[in-house]
Amino acid sequence: MMQPEYDIVVFGATSFVGQILTRYLLEQYGTGGTLRWAIAGRNESKLEATRAELGNAAADLPVVVADAGNESSLRAMVQRTRVVVSTVGPYALYGEPLVRVCAQEGTDYCDLTGEVQWIRQMIARYEDDARASGAHIVHCCGFDSIPSDMGVHFLQQQAMAQIGSACPTVKMRVRAAKGEFSGGTVASLMNVAKEAASDPALRKELANPFSLCPSGFKSSRRQPNVKSAEFDPDFGAWTAPFVMAAINTRIVHRSNAIQDAVYGQEFAYDEAMLTGKGLKGRLQGMAMAAGIGGFLAASAIAPTRWALETFVVPKPGEGPSRQSQESGFYDLRFVGHASDGRVIRTKVTGDRDPGYGSTGKMLGEAAMCLAFDAGEDRPGGFWTPSSYLGQKLIDRLQDNAGLRFEVLENR
Repeated sequence: MMQPEYDIVVFGATSFVGQILTRYLLEQYGTGGTLRWAIAGRNESKLEATRAELGNAAADLPVVVADAGNESSLRAMVQRTRVVVSTVGPYALYGEPLVRVCAQEGTDYCDLTGEVQWIRQMIARYEDDARASGAHIVHCCGFDSIPSDMGVHFLQQQAMAQIGSACPTVKMRVRAAKGEFSGGTVASLMNVAKEAASDPALRKELANPFSLCPSGFKSSRRQPNVKSAEFDPDFGAWTAPFVMAAINTRIVHRSNAIQDAVYGQEFAYDEAMLTGKGLKGRLQGMAMAAGIGGFLAASAIAPTRWALETFVVPKPGEGPSRQSQESGFYDLRFVGHASDGRVIRTKVTGDRDPGYGSTGKMLGEAAMCLAFDAGEDRPGGFWTPSSYLGQKLIDRLQDNAGLRFEVLENR
């Protein structure tokens, strides 16, 4: 077979996160070297403006014109590359045609979606195509859900090495973070709330922690779910709901399920934010829980959703300055309880704000891993970051993307 013209095509390069991703790939890998890549989108003049803003180093960066709503242009694009990385969201509105043509053409694909209902639809509609063509589709390659999915993978690898078996119970707690939600992430969350408000079946699906697992995969164990201020004895502190838990927990459970329950058939996992100790921590947890609940409720109602979109939340394509991105960070803590009573504690940290700077680097390294590291012997289909990219992605994230995976305690 002929070698495709490109290793990676960045689709949506003119979006806010797309520009961050493009700059990262340019600074990290350059042009005209080992990596053969291009930027793509529907507006040629905007693509050329994005390239010009990157300076002389990007002068020979190829531009590919393709429209999310024009399937023939998407098909022509994916036939020219080994991997497509997409930042064009909300994916439930704009993402399906690209996933379809990648699955049909055998082109690997990754994105940064966090839209559970859309991922479920894509798996149901196109997994057979991906298996037949050999395409590897990997959703959720940004802050949702690489730190969570790879963090659990890292902890379980330590457990298997030190204890001889995986931990049947793992939890993640956000210890600290500085940054902003991207406009695209907020738009996706609001779209989910809007759809769920009028669709009881969708609300039921969103409440199912195993909604992304293969049909028939079950656990009789009730999954924890922090919905209000709760005290966590493992951390000696109060917690509040973590808005990204709705997608992260589903991806972690899918990673377990599609690897023959490598973490255990009755594996339990949950996420929350640490809000502090004592009365202050409890009150802060209550306030955060109320704020998240209020935002989701307002997003489900047309008049208040309009007010949020008009006056409060960032628009898709908007975001913080590069200086603000570089001053952000996050610190996630994991604790795993083994069947014999032993405890493993690990942490995952990032050196940029979660929603922009770090997400751009994680997405870039996921695409690089797909293009150069992932085993071609693995069958096509819909994978997760940890189940398909595994340790090779952790190595890339630590070497290039400012993430650290560390063991804190093993007793």
